[in-house]
Amino acid sequence: MGETNPPGLDLRRLSAHLEAERPGLVRGDLTAALIAGGRSNLTYDVTDGHRRWVVRRPPLGHVLPTAHDMSREHRVITALAGTDVPVPPTVLLCRDTEVIGAPFYVMDYVEGTPYRKAAQLARIGPRRTHEVALSMVDTLVALHAVDPASVGLGDFGRPEGFMERQLRRWSRQLDASRSRDLPGIDELHDRLTATRPVSPAPTIVHGDYRLDNLLVDGGDRIAAVLDWEMSTLGDPLTDLALILMYSSSSMPVGSGVSDAHTAEGYPSAEEITARYAERSGRDVSSLDFYVGFAFFKLAVILEGIHYRFRQGQTVGEDFDRIGEAVPRLIEGGLNRLAGD
Repeated sequence: MGETNPPGLDLRRLSAHLEAERPGLVRGDLTAALIAGGRSNLTYDVTDGHRRWVVRRPPLGHVLPTAHDMSREHRVITALAGTDVPVPPTVLLCRDTEVIGAPFYVMDYVEGTPYRKAAQLARIGPRRTHEVALSMVDTLVALHAVDPASVGLGDFGRPEGFMERQLRRWSRQLDASRSRDLPGIDELHDRLTATRPVSPAPTIVHGDYRLDNLLVDGGDRIAAVLDWEMSTLGDPLTDLALILMYSSSSMPVGSGVSDAHTAEGYPSAEEITARYAERSGRDVSSLDFYVGFAFFKLAVILEGIHYRFRQGQTVGEDFDRIGEAVPRLIEGGLNRLAGD
């Protein structure tokens, strides 16, 4: 059941803005339900009783520098329409913070299931679980095959020096959210800095590519790729490494992090890597570094969420255990760099 005044979204002001920008689009009073909140951007399911849309806005409270850029997310989704990468159709972008208190964008609602938990995958069985995971890999290959300039994204990022900047960026974001001692995290950062490989040719990268950021249709195909807030032009192996990290036995289970990789039928890291390498033609020999970096990046992200939780600035559930996952992620990153 939708609400008439969900946290972070003034539906009266949203309706007035939509009427001004897209006259006739809204045909009744709006209601909304928060369908994801606080970990990254806030996401709302909005309806007028006739059509459904999704509204995305930044989280409430503590926002890290450069994060939660609505314009970038809207731009890449709009650009990828018509490619082999499935994305929701966009409706509008609003940069005016006076409308709902923050920039936001609106896109069409896409039917599909985001598989986050092994229990969800258990309901569709091992064979379909395997197909869903392989579809995830194939969709990533399709994304990395898009020529950025051909879809108007030739200036979407600065791929030269991408990994060096990534390491600096996430180190700064860690410093912005430091509220407790995290043994090993500085060692992990230093070892990554010392072992950074030469990146392959740049592509559009998603930046947070994982199964529960995808909507899967009833035929086990990817209906839409969501959550593009970290997308840019850069090193495609960072996206592959995220999948492998989320498939790792080092991933903490039960701390608010997805456990989909534990479902029967979910392909091994070796199968995922081989499929990507074969279909993309890329050299994947440096993956230990990239997976180690993925652990570092997720540790920083979750520590930021833990920081907001302790400040009382999160919206939604399951935040009380997020902080427990961070030390395990640091350990996972160090182990991967050691070849374990």
